[in-house]
Amino acid sequence: MPRFFFHILTRTNIIRDEEGTDLTDLGAARSEAIKDARGMMSTAIREGRDLSHRHIEICDAVGTLLLKVAFSEAYEPGD
Repeated sequence: MPRFFFHILTRTNIIRDEEGTDLTDLGAARSEAIKDARGMMSTAIREGRDLSHRHIEICDAVGTLLLKVAFSEAYEPGD
């Protein structure tokens, strides 16, 4: 099973995932990134902060960028 690494890009920093997560494929990794972004944004909203500008870079074990997921992809704006 491949290992995926989820690095978080803020406006000024990269928070590196040093451990990674074993998942079946890139689709599962994207789903995990969306779930993680939702969790982080939920916490931030309760604290009065907006993290929607952040991104998650999904990389493989050798560091190749496979997919970039914007936090804004984790929700649908409503009214």
